[in-house]
Amino acid sequence: MRLSSHTGPTVWAVARARAGIGGATAHMTTGLIPGGHPPDPRPPGARPPHQRSDPAGREALSADNRPRSSVITARAAASFEPVGRSVATARSFVRDTLQGWGFADIIDDAVVLTSELVTNAVVHAGTHADVLCLRSDDGVRIEVADRYPEREIPLQGSLAAMGSPDREGGRGLQLCAAIAARWGVEYTPTHKQVWFRLDLPDRPVGTRAAGPSLPADLLPLADSRVRVAVVQIDRTAAISAWNEDAEELFGYPADQVTGKPLTDLAAWPHTPGTSTGIVEALQLSRWEGSYGIRGANGRVTPVYASHLRVRDTDGEPSTVCLLVRDHERAVLQTPSRVPASDTATGSDGQSTDPFEVFIGSPAPDDLDGLLQRTVERARDMLDADSAFLLLATDDETELEVRASTGLPSARQRFARVPVEAGPGRYGSARMPAVHEDLLAVPGAVPLLSGTGMRSVVTVPLKVEGRLTGSLGVAAEAAGRYSNEEALRLQFAADRIALAVESARLGELERLRRGSLSFLVEASDLLAGTLDRDQTLALMAQMTVPTLATWCAVYTIADQASDPFLSYVLHEDEELIDGIKSLLSKVAPPDPVPTPGARVWAAPAEAAHDAALRSSMRSLGLTGGPTHQMASGIGPTLATASAVGGETVVLPLVARNRVIGMLTLGKPTDEHFRQEILELAEDLSRRAALALDNARLYSERTAISQALQRSLLPPELPSIDGVEVEVIYRAAGEGNEVGGDFYDVFPISDGAYGFAIGDVCGTGPNAAAVTGLARHALRLLAREGLSGPAVLERLNSAILDEGARSRFLTLLYGEMRPQEDGSAELKVVCAGHPLPLRLRQDGTVEPAAEPQPLLGVMEDLELYEQTVTLDPGDVLLCVTDGVTERREGTRMLGDDGLADVLTTCTGLTAGAVAARIMRAVERFASDAPSDDMAILAMRVA
Repeated sequence: MRLSSHTGPTVWAVARARAGIGGATAHMTTGLIPGGHPPDPRPPGARPPHQRSDPAGREALSADNRPRSSVITARAAASFEPVGRSVATARSFVRDTLQGWGFADIIDDAVVLTSELVTNAVVHAGTHADVLCLRSDDGVRIEVADRYPEREIPLQGSLAAMGSPDREGGRGLQLCAAIAARWGVEYTPTHKQVWFRLDLPDRPVGTRAAGPSLPADLLPLADSRVRVAVVQIDRTAAISAWNEDAEELFGYPADQVTGKPLTDLAAWPHTPGTSTGIVEALQLSRWEGSYGIRGANGRVTPVYASHLRVRDTDGEPSTVCLLVRDHERAVLQTPSRVPASDTATGSDGQSTDPFEVFIGSPAPDDLDGLLQRTVERARDMLDADSAFLLLATDDETELEVRASTGLPSARQRFARVPVEAGPGRYGSARMPAVHEDLLAVPGAVPLLSGTGMRSVVTVPLKVEGRLTGSLGVAAEAAGRYSNEEALRLQFAADRIALAVESARLGELERLRRGSLSFLVEASDLLAGTLDRDQTLALMAQMTVPTLATWCAVYTIADQASDPFLSYVLHEDEELIDGIKSLLSKVAPPDPVPTPGARVWAAPAEAAHDAALRSSMRSLGLTGGPTHQMASGIGPTLATASAVGGETVVLPLVARNRVIGMLTLGKPTDEHFRQEILELAEDLSRRAALALDNARLYSERTAISQALQRSLLPPELPSIDGVEVEVIYRAAGEGNEVGGDFYDVFPISDGAYGFAIGDVCGTGPNAAAVTGLARHALRLLAREGLSGPAVLERLNSAILDEGARSRFLTLLYGEMRPQEDGSAELKVVCAGHPLPLRLRQDGTVEPAAEPQPLLGVMEDLELYEQTVTLDPGDVLLCVTDGVTERREGTRMLGDDGLADVLTTCTGLTAGAVAARIMRAVERFASDAPSDDMAILAMRVA
C-alpha cells in the first residue's frame, strides 16, 4: 500500500499501484437515486452525475453539487492490493486520516461505507482499490476507484433490488444511499469510481452529549438532597479517603473505615463462574455498576457506583469511587457517546478485530461489556433515545434481555419474551421490523411498555442462519425510523453477531464450569450431614445469595399432608421474619412433580396488596387510625420490595415422590437468568435426595433407638443401705445398646439380683443376644433358682440359637442387705473380668473366682461364692472394654484398674463410677472402640 497526503489547495495525484494507468480525457458519470428512473443516455461529458441530497430519498438535484468548488484543506490517498486483508487496512487508513483531521463525529459512517466499497473492489471485482479522502471545512468526500469498469452498476430498478438485509452482498450502494449526504458513480475507460460525501453535524460549542427536554413527570427520581459518596481506594484495596456524604449514607465515620479493605463493606453480587469480583473491578481503568455497602447498622444499602483508576504525581495508582443510592443511579449513569477509539493494529498495519467498524477498539473482553457497548453504539448510530439487546435461548423459542440503555435496565434485565410474539413479519424476532408509532399498535413491543418510546426498529442477530439474538433502538418521537435505518442497524448487527455469539458461548462455558464446581461443593456439603434441619439450612444458604435474593423451603411429610413452610432465608436477615409472615398467609404452591422452574406470582401479589393497604391506612384513606400503622408501614414496604420480583418454584422430588418445594425469589422487578434456573434445578435434585435421606435416617434412627432402649433396664431400684451407680457407653455412632449389658432388679422380699455381661462383638447382632440374656436372667432368677442354675439354663438358651448364638461373659449375683448394715452377696463369675472389692482401708481385692464363659460348652459346672460387704466397702464390676483400653502398646489392664480404685476410698458409688470412667477416657486419646459398662455398689 502506498500513501500520499498533502495539505492545502494544491494539485493532487493518486499514487498508482501499477505503471501505465493514467487519467482519461473523457468521463461517463451516472448517479443513482432511490426510487428514481435511470438517466437518459447522453454523450460522454454531456450530463453531470446525479446526486442524492439527503438520506431520506428526496428529489435529486439537477446539477452536480459536489464540493469541487469548495476549498480543499487536506488530501490523503492510498492504493490497496486485491487481497482480503486490504479491506481491514483500508478501514484503518480512513479512520486514521479522519481522526487526524479531527472528524471524529463521522468516522464510523465513513469507515462503514469505505469497508463495503473496498470489499466490492478487491474481493468481488478482484482489482486494486484506490481510496482518496478530501477534507473541506464542512465535511469530507471519499472516493473509491477500482480498475474493472466492465463491472457496471445496475441502472434498472430501485435500490431495493440490489440487496436485502438477508443477503451478505449488494449493500454498498444501499448504505451510500442511507448514510451519505450525497453520492455518485463515475466511469472512465480504465476505472470505475464510487464517491460519497459526509457533512459534519451541527453541534453547539462545548456540547459533548445532550438529551431531549422532558416533562417533569418523566425525569428520574431522586431524594430532596442527593448525596454522592466519594471513596478513594489505594493500591492494596484499602480505603484511604471517605467524605461526609459517605458517612451520612453508610453510618461510618472516616477514622473508623480508613485503612480497612473495601471488600469488608461491599456486598458484591456473584454468579458462579461469571462476572467480575470487586477486587478485579477496582483494578480496571473504569467500571460502572451496582452492588451493596453494608452500613454501620448491619443493613445492606444498594448503591450505583462509578470507579475511575487514577495516579498521583508520584505515579502511585488509586481508585476513586463515586457512589449514590441505587434509585438515584441517573446521577452517575451518563451514557457514553464518545466515538470508538483507534483500531488496534498489528505490526503489519492490519486490523485485529473483524467487527471494529461498529464496536470500536479495543473491544470489551467480556460478554456484558460487549453487549453494553453494542447497545450504546447502536443508540448513537441512529441518534436514538434508547437501545436494547436480547439473546436467544438454545431452543430459539425465547429471547432474554441482556443489555439496555435509556431503559430501566434493573427492571428489564433477564426478562424473557417469546421469539414469535404474533403473526406476520412484525411479530417475529427473526426478521427486521420497524414500528413508526407504538401508540398505534399497543403491546407490539412489550419491553417498551410504559417507557415513553414511540418508534422502534429491531433487527435479528444471526449466525449461520440460526437466530442468536435481537438488537433494537427506540425513540420518544414517532416516525423517526424507516427501512433505511433498519438496513443500517442490520448491517451493524451482522458485523457483531458472530462476536456476540462467541462471547456468549465463552460465558456459557465459564458458567457451566462454575456451576459444576458449585454443584460439586453443594453435593459434598449435603452428603456431609444426615440431620434434617441442617440439610434445610444448607439448601437455603447455598442458594442465597448465589442464585437468588431470598428463598423458602416447603416440606411435605406424606402424600396426605399439605406443604409446610419449613425454612426461610434472605440475604438481609432483618427481612426474614417479614417474608416468613407473608408466606404463612399465602397458600403454598401446588406440589407439582413436573421438573423445571415455574413462576409463582402469589408472593409478589400478596406483598403488593399488603403494602397498598399499609400505605392507605397510613394516609387515613381507610378510615382507621393512622398512628397504629406508622411503625408498621416501613417493614411492610421493605418486605414488598424484597419479594416483588420474579418468584419461581422448583419441586423437590426424591424416589418418585414430591417431598417439598424450593422457592427462589428476586426483589422488585428483577428476573432470573435461564442459566441460573437450570443450575437451581440441578441443585434441587441433589437437595431433594439429601433431604429424603435425612428423613429416612431420622426415621430409622428413631426406630433403632426405640428398640435399643427396650433392651436397657427401665431404671435402677432403690436398695436400703446400698448405693448403686451404673455408667454405660455403647461403641459406634447412634448406638445406645451394644454387646455389653447390665441389670439390677428385685428378686423377692429383701433380695436383689445384679448382672453385668459382655456378648462377643458389638452393634445390633450383639444387642440381640444382650436382650435374650437380660430378660432370661430376670425370668429365671424370679423362679427361685440359684445363681449357678440360672446361668446353666441361660447357657442352654444361647446354644439353642444355633448359628446366631454368640458366647458371652457374665457376672451374676444376688444381694441381701443385713440388719447390722452389711450386705451379703452370692456371686458367679462366668468368664467375666473379676469384680473388685474396695475396703475402707484402701485395699483392693478380687471378690470372686473365674469360671467358664457361656455359649461355648453344653455341660457347665458352675458354683457360687459368698462375699460380705462391710459398711463403706465398694464392689466394682466392669466389662473388658474398661480393662482393655489401649494407647499404642500400653493397656490399662486389671492392675491399672485396681490402682485407680485404690484412690476412691470414702467416695460415693456415683463418684467411684465417674472417677473410673474419667481415668479410662484419659488413658487414650482415641475414641473407645468397644462397649463399656461400669457397675458400682457401696454399702452405706
